[in-house]
Amino acid sequence: MSISGIGVSQQLTDAFAAAVEEKSTRFLKISIQNESLIHDISVETAAGNLAGDLEKQKAENVLQLDDNIPAYILARLDEPNNDSWLAISYVPDTAKVRDKARFHSSQTCDRILKTVQMLYASTRASVTRSLGASLFPDSLFATSKADLTPEAYAAHKRHMSAPKPLSAREQEIEAVREAERTAGSGGSEGAYNGSRARVNHLVTGVGLEWTSEAEEAVSELGRGEGSGVVIIMGLTSAQEIDTASETLTLKSSEDISVEQLGAALPASEPLFIYSCPSSSAIKHRMIYSSGASSVFTHSKTVLPPSTSAAALASRKVETSDPTELNEAYLVAELGLSAGGGGETPGSGAATPRDEEKKLFARPKGPGRRR
Repeated sequence: MSISGIGVSQQLTDAFAAAVEEKSTRFLKISIQNESLIHDISVETAAGNLAGDLEKQKAENVLQLDDNIPAYILARLDEPNNDSWLAISYVPDTAKVRDKARFHSSQTCDRILKTVQMLYASTRASVTRSLGASLFPDSLFATSKADLTPEAYAAHKRHMSAPKPLSAREQEIEAVREAERTAGSGGSEGAYNGSRARVNHLVTGVGLEWTSEAEEAVSELGRGEGSGVVIIMGLTSAQEIDTASETLTLKSSEDISVEQLGAALPASEPLFIYSCPSSSAIKHRMIYSSGASSVFTHSKTVLPPSTSAAALASRKVETSDPTELNEAYLVAELGLSAGGGGETPGSGAATPRDEEKKLFARPKGPGRRR
């Protein structure tokens, strides 16, 4: 029994059970008589598919629908879902208010529900629930015969399959989830591990590609041939840094002194020593920063083995101001002494060596209570 007090009759239950078994019935029309839902007429399938039978209904009105009288219509879906039904609520806008109220329940409409749509919805739920809710995966609301056409049904399916609108907050959450899926799959779809297996992405970083010219320049540097400084830039231009193919290319190879190193580095683009000017674009800095580990690792494979000139320093130099790169700065950062002895590496800025470390005094504890 529904909220409106209208229930499904035994006659309708038997008619629907027969239609489910026969497989040839396309439509069942349901009406209300004496506060009960009854089977009105059945229509056999003629075109072999729902769209074709809706076209026949549009042309011939095989369901005998009236412009002013509401009805419920059950439509069998096409294969492979031909065991399921579409529940259609037909409530014409031209129907009189009194007729609409009588269609639901004249005994309860004035004291329970305020609108015809609410009354209709409460009775419609009784139809699907009493006949088997699992048999009705979809429903359609029609206010005129024009809503029962192949075109209208196709528009309804497109609407149901379209992405649901999201609020600004929901869009942000979805963007974060998409980024997690991309990171978890390594850039390929279908390999996302979800919350069951977390992957550590801090080790791999960004795998930047190397051009043959860049590799050859680094190799010559390791063999002690050619220039003393190799400048490698990301991609061929700064504008291309945001594309999907991050590639390291050779910008220049020069033989200069340590004192000239700072002036040779670009003042507006990050690169490896690792030099990351504050004026460079944020996205550029993110790519270079995450790719620093892979560049250092790949450099060891490019440099010739068993060569003293090819040994990489364990200490890597980073700066945000290329102009501060001089011999004193590098000596301090790499922990080198004038005589070649090793000392503790610098902290990231060339600080005087004779500066004593000032210790903080331990704060006194609270006094004892007597």
